[in-house]
Amino acid sequence: MQRQFVSSSRIRSVGWSDNTLEVEFRDGVVYQYHNVSEFEYQAFINSGSLGSALSRLDKVHRYNRV
Repeated sequence: MQRQFVSSSRIRSVGWSDNTLEVEFRDGVVYQYHNVSEFEYQAFINSGSLGSALSRLDKVHRYNRV
């Protein structure tokens, strides 16, 4: 999955494809969040705080370390 670099103290890059959100953290660890709609992805990427937005996604989507 192709990711784009983002401005965040915790997150290095983010990508979305086929309802999967992929998040790379500053330490190089990558997580995939499943069943994330394009609307949710757009809301996430445009949020004022990606860290806070990711915490909200943690509560409603299944995820795993890649």
